[in-house]
Amino acid sequence: MRDYDKLVQFTEYNGSSKKPTEIELRDLQEMIRWISEMGIAARSQARIISGIRNFFGYLLLENEIKQDPTELLELPKIGKKLPSVLEKEEIDALINAVDLSKNEGHRNRAIIETLYSCGLRVSELVNLKITNLYFEEGFIRVIGKGNKERLVPVSDTVEKEVNAYKNYIRVHQDIKPGNEDILFLNRRGSKLTRVMIFTIIQQLAQAIDLRKSISPHTFRHSFATHLVEGGANLRAIQEMLGHESISTTEIYTHLSDEMLKEAIISYHPRNKRKH
Repeated sequence: MRDYDKLVQFTEYNGSSKKPTEIELRDLQEMIRWISEMGIAARSQARIISGIRNFFGYLLLENEIKQDPTELLELPKIGKKLPSVLEKEEIDALINAVDLSKNEGHRNRAIIETLYSCGLRVSELVNLKITNLYFEEGFIRVIGKGNKERLVPVSDTVEKEVNAYKNYIRVHQDIKPGNEDILFLNRRGSKLTRVMIFTIIQQLAQAIDLRKSISPHTFRHSFATHLVEGGANLRAIQEMLGHESISTTEIYTHLSDEMLKEAIISYHPRNKRKH
């Protein structure tokens, strides 16, 4: 209804006395220009258009109109919004903020290390199984989107933190039936929820007074960004993230301003010093 109200406001602003059944494509195109001039962001414009499309789709189904005026209506181009990236020092600070004197301390530390060092989705993390840990070979087996499996290399740090939790904390828990093979458990011996992972991260962010808005996905994005900054091959990062298309990987791996500045200064012919 809010989206439809925008259409009503436009007809009033435009001095048009057209009924909804009389609206044409050019009216809607003028409306888009109007809301754009009002300073409404492209993403919000797209949502308004989506609501209006639904409205005219309803009119078409009810035989109130013969042709849908939104059929050829183009959506505004929406830029890809990237989440925050954590600096390496910020990740270290979050890990160091984990209170190891608490029973869940070693588990939380292993969770953060695994999220960041392996670039896992939160769903992949909560479903990670003990039988999928191949530390001797240096990999973990991850079940990703569409039930697709991939092997992700693990660092010595991940192995150390996971083993510390698994061998000294988890081994003493009463585990609920069906969760015996799940790596990360809550205090009741069941699989952790996505919301619980989010809560753990938020509490750590508050503990170090981190001003950035972060989520479990922030660690995945930071993982890919730091690999790019370190000179890793984009194709290799695609494999580790489990992306079907390399274009998706490019969205997640944006270069820092400093790297771009350094590349331009180093390689642009106008910036090369004369010898």
